[in-house]
Amino acid sequence: MIYLTNNFPFPRILKAAVMLVTVLAFIFASAFKAGKKYVITDFGATGDSVFLNTKAIQSAIDKCSTEGGGTVVVPAGIFISGSVFLKQGVSLQVAEGGVLKGSLNPGDYPQIDTRWEGEERKWTACLVNAIGLRGIKITGPGRIDGSGELWNERARRVAPQPSSSAAPRYGRPRLIGFQNCTGIEISGLYINNQASWGVFVLYSRNVKISKLKITAAHTIPSSDGIDIDSSQDVLITGCDIDVNDDCISIKAGKDEDGLRVNRPSEDILVEKCRFGYGHGGVAMGSETSGGIRNVLVRNCVAEAENWAPIRFKSQPSRGGVVENITYKDITLKNTKKAFEFNMAWRMVNPKPPAKILPVVRNVKIINVSGTVATVGDMNGLPESPVLGVTFKKCTITASKGFVIGHARNVDLAGLKIVGVTGEPIIRNNIQ
Repeated sequence: MIYLTNNFPFPRILKAAVMLVTVLAFIFASAFKAGKKYVITDFGATGDSVFLNTKAIQSAIDKCSTEGGGTVVVPAGIFISGSVFLKQGVSLQVAEGGVLKGSLNPGDYPQIDTRWEGEERKWTACLVNAIGLRGIKITGPGRIDGSGELWNERARRVAPQPSSSAAPRYGRPRLIGFQNCTGIEISGLYINNQASWGVFVLYSRNVKISKLKITAAHTIPSSDGIDIDSSQDVLITGCDIDVNDDCISIKAGKDEDGLRVNRPSEDILVEKCRFGYGHGGVAMGSETSGGIRNVLVRNCVAEAENWAPIRFKSQPSRGGVVENITYKDITLKNTKKAFEFNMAWRMVNPKPPAKILPVVRNVKIINVSGTVATVGDMNGLPESPVLGVTFKKCTITASKGFVIGHARNVDLAGLKIVGVTGEPIIRNNIQ
C-alpha cells in the first residue's frame, strides 16, 4: 500500500509527467507528419512524358499541407508539369528514375511578384516555387528538367511578338525558386537543361545547397547553375556544375531598384564544388547594388574551358559595395582565364552612373593554381578603382599575361606567372 503525506510533491511530479508525455507526443506526431508520403500518381499524375500533370501535383501538395505536412514524391517516370507551388510543411522528393520535366507552354507558368535580373517586377514563375516557407527540403536522387533545349527549338519556330503588342511578356521559366524562405535545403538532385536559371534563391536565410549535379546544353542562354540574390547564411557544397552562363552567381539587385531595396548577399560559403564549362565559376555580380560581402570560396576545381573561375562584374549604374571576398585552394585545369574583374561589364544601352559608383575591395586570392589560356584582367573604374586585392601562394601557367588597370593596393607578391611570352603583368593606372 502507498501512503501519500503532505510532504510528498505528487502534484508537481504528475504535472512534469504530463508535460513530458505531451512533448514526446508532439515529437512523435511531428516525425510522423514529416515522414508521411504523398505520391503524385495517387492524385492522377501520369509519367508518360506527354500528360500535363500540374493539377495533379498541386493537388498532392495541397492535400499534404492540409493534413499537417510531409513529403510529396515524384516516382519513376517522366512527369510533364507547369509551375507548382510548395506550401508550409511540404517537402518535395524526386525518387530514383523520376523526372519532373517542364512544359513548353508559356501559359503553364503564371506571372508572379518576384525579382528578375535584379529588379522587382512581375515575372514568370519557376517550375518549382517555394515562397515564404521555412524548414522544407527538395531532394533527389531523381531529376528536374527544364526542357531548355526544347525552349530553344520553340523560339526558332514561334515568331516573336512585335514590341507594340499588348500581350504580357513571358520570360523563360527558371527551374527551382526559393523566395523569402528560411531554413531550407536542396540536395541530391540532378538538375538538367534549365530554360533559364537553375536554382534561384531570393531574400532567404539559412540555406543549404548540397550534392547537386547541374548541367545545361551549351546552346541554352542564361542557364546559370545557382543564383544567390540578396540572401544570407548560405552554404553551397559538393555540387558539380556545367552550364552556359555562370556556374554560380552572387547577386544583390540592379541599378535604381536594387539601390531602393538595398538588401545584401552575405555570409556565403561555397566549397568542394566542380565547375565545368560556364561563363564563370563563382561570379560576384553583375547585380551588386545591395552589396555583396563575406563570401568564401574554397576547395574547388574549375576546368573544361570555364571562362573565368574567379569573376567580378558590375556597371557604373549599379552602385553597391563588394567586399571581404576570399577564393582559397582552387585548382584550374585549362580554363580560359584565371581572373576577371570588370566594373564596366557588358555596357549595352547603359544607364547613367549611380551617385556612388560600385566598389570592389578587400579581396584575397590564396593558393589558386593551374593552367589557363590567359591569366586575365582587372579593370576598375577611373573614379572607383579596385581596392586591396592580395595574392598568396598562386602559380598560374598561361600563354598570355595579366592586364591590370584602375586598381589600387594590389599585392602581386604571391602571384607567380609562368609560360607567358613577353610581359607577364601589364600595369595601367595602378597605384
